[in-house]
Parts: sequence; structure tokens; C-alpha cells
Amino acid sequence: MEPEREGTEGHPRKARKRRQAPNKLVGAAEALKAGWDLEESQPEAKKAHLSTILFTDNCEVTHDQLCELLKYAVLGKSNVPKPSWCQLFHQNHLNNVVVFVLQGMSQLHFYRFYLEFGCLRKAFRHKFRLPPPSSDFLADIVGLQTKQTAGDLPKTMKGSLPSPNSKAAINLQNDPIIQKFGSKKVSLTRCLLTKEEMKTFHFPLQGFPDCENFVLTKHNGSVTDNSPLFGLDCKMCLTSKGRELTRVSLVSEGGCCVMDKLVKPENKILDHLSSFSGITKKMLNPVTTKLKDVQRQLRALLPPDAVIVGHSLDLHLRALKMIHPYVIDTSLLYVREQGRRFKLKFLAKFILGKDIQSPDRLGHDATEDARTTLELARYFLKYGPKKIAELNLEALANCQELQAASQEPRNTAEVLQHPNTSILEFLDSMGQKLLFLTWETDAGELPSSRNCQTIKCLSNKEVLEEARVEIPLFPFSIVQFSFKTFSSILTEEMNKRVRIKWTEISTVYAGPFSKNCDLRALKRLFKSFGPVQSMTFVLETHQVQRPVTELTLDCDTLVHELQGDSENQGTLYLSGVSETFKEQLLQEPRLFLGLEAVILPKDLKNGKQEKYCFLKFKSFGSAQRALSILTGKDWKLKGRHALTPRHLHAWLRGLPPESSSPGLRVVPSRLEEEALHTLKVDHPKIAAWRWGQKIVKLYNTLCAGTLCLILLPGTKSTHGSLSGLGLMGIKEEEESTTPGLCS
Repeated sequence: MEPEREGTEGHPRKARKRRQAPNKLVGAAEALKAGWDLEESQPEAKKAHLSTILFTDNCEVTHDQLCELLKYAVLGKSNVPKPSWCQLFHQNHLNNVVVFVLQGMSQLHFYRFYLEFGCLRKAFRHKFRLPPPSSDFLADIVGLQTKQTAGDLPKTMKGSLPSPNSKAAINLQNDPIIQKFGSKKVSLTRCLLTKEEMKTFHFPLQGFPDCENFVLTKHNGSVTDNSPLFGLDCKMCLTSKGRELTRVSLVSEGGCCVMDKLVKPENKILDHLSSFSGITKKMLNPVTTKLKDVQRQLRALLPPDAVIVGHSLDLHLRALKMIHPYVIDTSLLYVREQGRRFKLKFLAKFILGKDIQSPDRLGHDATEDARTTLELARYFLKYGPKKIAELNLEALANCQELQAASQEPRNTAEVLQHPNTSILEFLDSMGQKLLFLTWETDAGELPSSRNCQTIKCLSNKEVLEEARVEIPLFPFSIVQFSFKTFSSILTEEMNKRVRIKWTEISTVYAGPFSKNCDLRALKRLFKSFGPVQSMTFVLETHQVQRPVTELTLDCDTLVHELQGDSENQGTLYLSGVSETFKEQLLQEPRLFLGLEAVILPKDLKNGKQEKYCFLKFKSFGSAQRALSILTGKDWKLKGRHALTPRHLHAWLRGLPPESSSPGLRVVPSRLEEEALHTLKVDHPKIAAWRWGQKIVKLYNTLCAGTLCLILLPGTKSTHGSLSGLGLMGIKEEEESTTPGLCS
């Protein structure tokens, strides 16, 4: 046994285990479950996805409800309540959770710059309203109590582990990492072990007597600072001839596993070492791959200038019986005092904020260990020796070793069962961290502690660049962009103009009518198309059209964009439905394949069912077929593809009935006109277009199974409050349902 090296003999834990949510519809759609399982009965690969219908009556999601979803998505434990306002299916197939906060923006910005927000609208199918932000919006959505501060947050080992961020009592010049590498950032080639170091630490080398039958990789001496990194991890068993290879994993620099093979040893196995390797007799019985097979594959996979990264890498190369001269050993890179070595599990937790080699699982995972060593090398290259020394790893390790001998670790179940536990506490109990990227000058912050890795930047551009690198390394990330808010006068003017614009778009002129026409009959006729808010009799009109004003000049473009909104894809609007309409649908399930939900709005005053509804289908094609049936001679309903997303519909219903007079020319406010012609990068009009594109491009690079939320939190000031807006989706789910994303 080599206790200081046992960290490599394991395999990383796979994605956190999450309980699968039951596959059922919500609200009014529950009644349809029995009738429309025909399309869903076909076997499909399980992927995490959100319910199509998020709400039945109210489109506003409170900050507490948002926190419910984030807790459930991140933890996935049976004792974490499911969110009350939406459903997350196959949650155990989620890989990451990412929240983008567009600080300074609100629902008003989204409607005012609806066309500019095109990329975000098309990329995210689910949208919802948010209430105006509290004084601490970020703390609300992660479940932190307002009375808590960073010092109040519970720690896994309370009151004993020194803070990694504390620089007190640390003499950096005496730190072994500083003594070896200096305090400045180092290049990749500087991190490579020299030939003398490889000889000292017993790496296999060409020409040495104990390496005569070892296989050489295709190295050619051309290694540079731009050479590709590969993480390597092997698992061994004990045979009659000593330790022999049973599993090998190779991970590329992007985190992708390019090789993961079980290997049949040549000699009789005496001990599978399952507690470290995770390999059992049953697993190896059908295996036919031999050592020479994986040697051949590795030689083919590794380019001539490849740099192999591993933890106690000499053991792995000897198990492979291979020689490679360009190596980074993380057990030697993160130098420890007196020649000792940090375990991989320890470095993963305190450097990367991730928990690997879980004791409640059989053995370790070679792929996760390989990926972890790669991430440790990248972290060292990015932040440099000084940053590592400031973490005071030696003190942390000493405290951890003392505590391991004196007390039991924190009971994670107790943390999970507490109803007011924040996401930070959940992550802390699991040995993981939240990533928080923000501006250096932002007022809204999260506590910077062991369970929250805060990175402050000088601009939105820097936040975006950091996000590209850091997001894949964390299970949960919050990325906050900041934008300048409008003055109170300009905000009031914009709010007024937006409300008038949407009201004008919802207005139709029709005629001519005689003076003696039946107004009641006329009103019944218009109501057959949907609810009428108000009706004014104008005798001079000789056509059916919308009013033409300065605010409605882009009406056709706006209506076209509304029809293409991803939330409206596959949604029908029907008018003239009766109270028995739902029952009629249930009697004809085969006519409406792909129907996911029926939304039956109610009158806000008397609670009675309205005479219109929305039908949500899986695809545009299914909706088109249903529309031709429902507007045919048998059903005789009026309908079309929906134009109004539900969050917008709820907002418009709350508008006052009065509008500007017909034909009135609304002159733009001089303040707004000047502001909109000032093409500053962070002006909301430009930001909506520019940063919407950039965020969607970043979203498209995230791994499949990433839950992503875009939050425009709203604004609050002494002059009034503006409500917020949320958009969300799961990477891959959106790709399969929404065409034409920005790239």
C-alpha cells in the first residue's frame, strides 16, 4: 500500500444521482394524460426536459418558487421538494445548472426591445414573469436568509478549517510551491517533469533495465506551450505477478472521454481491489481486451506532442507498460512539505470545489479521476503558483486529517431535510461549490466562502470570457452582467409608450356599419374571435385594419416575430369553445396526436371559463393538422397559430382599457430619442441585440443536459418598480424543438 498515492486508484463519481420526476402533465393538462400517450409510447432516449405548460392560471413566478426549481435541479434528492410551478422530467440526466442575470434590465426592456431580443426569444421556449426585485435578489433565488452573512453560513467542519481565502499567518515565500515555481504564472512546459525528476520518482524511461519491454508513444520532441493536454487514469488489480491493469481512461482537454476500456489481466487475479478500482469479477468475465490492445489504441490516439496529466502518474504508466516523456503529475505539481503528497480527493474538493471518490459507492471512477487531474493542471496554469499558495493547502490538509480522527463528518441528510437550507449549504454538504461571476463594482453579491467561488471582473466582456472557461468546472453557476438603467423620467416615458403600442396593435378598425345596426349582435360577432376589452363605434371606417400610428409602423414585423416566438411554436388559439370542449377532445384522442396540454383561461371577475383556449402541441406540424380539423365543418371553431406568449397575454390583460385616440401621432420623447441614438455598447437597445447573441452563442457551447435560465430581474427605485422576466430551457431539448437559433 502507498497511502499517499491511493487517490489515483479510484474512479471519479459519475453525475450526481438525482431522483427522476414522475412523467405527468400539470393543471388543466392532467385530464388529457389518459388520452394522449400515443406519441410518447415510443421508446426514446431519456433526456432532461421541462414541462411545456409551466402554469395554469398565473404566469408570475416568485423568487421563492425560482429557488425551488434551482434546489431541485442542483440536488435531485428525494427529500428536496419538487418545484410547485413547473415540472422537470428525467432530472437525473441534468449535467449543469447555469443562471445568467442581466442586472439593470426588466420586463419593460424585453417588450421595448422585443425585436432586438430575437436570439434569446428563439433559443428559450419557456418564459415567465418575475416580481420586482428585493434588496437582495441573488440571495433570494439561492435561498439565503437576509439575516445571514458570509460569516453566518454553516461549514461542513464548523469553526476549525481555515478559510482558503485567508492570507493571515501565511508566509508565501516559505511555501514549497513558491519555492519551486516562483510567484508568477508559469507556462505549460515549465510544469513538465524533467528527465531527472522522472528518474527520481520512478517513471518508466527509455533505456532503463526495468523498462525493456515497454512500448514508446509517438513522441517527437516538439512539445510546446500550446501542446494538447490529456488526462490519464488507470485501475489495477493484484495478480500472481503483482499489480496489473484492469481499466484505463483517457480524457481530452475539452473534458471529453476519448477512451475508457476494461482490460483482462494476463495472470491469475488474486484480489480485484474493488474498493479502489470499482472493478469486480463479474465485470471482467466477458472482457477480451488485452494490454497490447490498449497500448496500440493509446499510441494511435495520442499526438506526437501530447502532454499526459495524471496523479501519481508513474504508477499508471507502469501499469500500461508505456513510456512517454511529456508528463504533468498533479501530486508533484501541487507540491507539499517534506515530500508528502496531497490526495486527489483533497485537491478536487479544495481547489475545484467538487467531491469525488464517494465512500458510498464501490470504488473510484477512472474517467472522473482523469478529468479531475486535467482540471487541476488547467487551474494551476490559469491562476499560477501564488494563487495556490494563498489557499494555504497545507493548513487545510492538517486540519482535515485531525478532524477525520476526532469527529464524524457532517450528516448530509440533516442538511437536506431542513426546509430553509440554501443552495450554498446543499453544495457545501456535498463538498461542491457555486461559481459566481460578476463585476468588481456590483453591489449585489453572494458570500465568498468555501462553498462559493466568486470571480470579479472589470467588464461584461471579461465576465463572458471567464464564463466560457469556468462554467464547465462547476455544477451550478451564476453569471451576472450589468447594464446601466434609464433615468426615472425616461423609464416612465418608455413604459407609457410600450403600453400604448401593444394596445394599438390589439386594436382593429372595421366597417362601414349603418347607424341602425344592432350593436349587441356586432359585439357578439367580435367576441366570437376572442374577448373584447372595449368597442368604439366609428362610422367613417371603410375597411378592416389596425390603426396606423408612429408606434405601429413595425406592426407587421412584430406580428411575424410573435408568430415565430419559440414559446408559440406548436400552440393554437381557438375561439368559440364551449364548456364541454375539453370532454369533446378527450373523446377523439387519435385526431390530435402530439397534444400536450389545454389551457382554458377563466374570467378574472366571475371565475367562469372563457370562450377561447390555447392548445399546446409537440410540434408545429401536429398543430397545423389539428387546426385544419378544428376549423373544419365538424368543429366549426375559429382559430389560428398563437401570437401571444402566455406571459405577454397575462401582462396585456392587466392594461387599462383606454388608449390614445385613433390616428393620434405620438411624438417620441426627446429624452428617449436622444438616448436611442447614442450607440453605446451597454445601452439597453444595443445590449439586447449584442448580448442576446453572445449569451446564446455561449449557451450553444455548453454540454447537453445543461439547465439554463436568463433572468431580467427588474428594477426598483424611489420612483417606482418594474417587474422582471425569466427565460429558460435545457440544452439539447431546445435544439430539437426550436429551429433557427443564432450561431
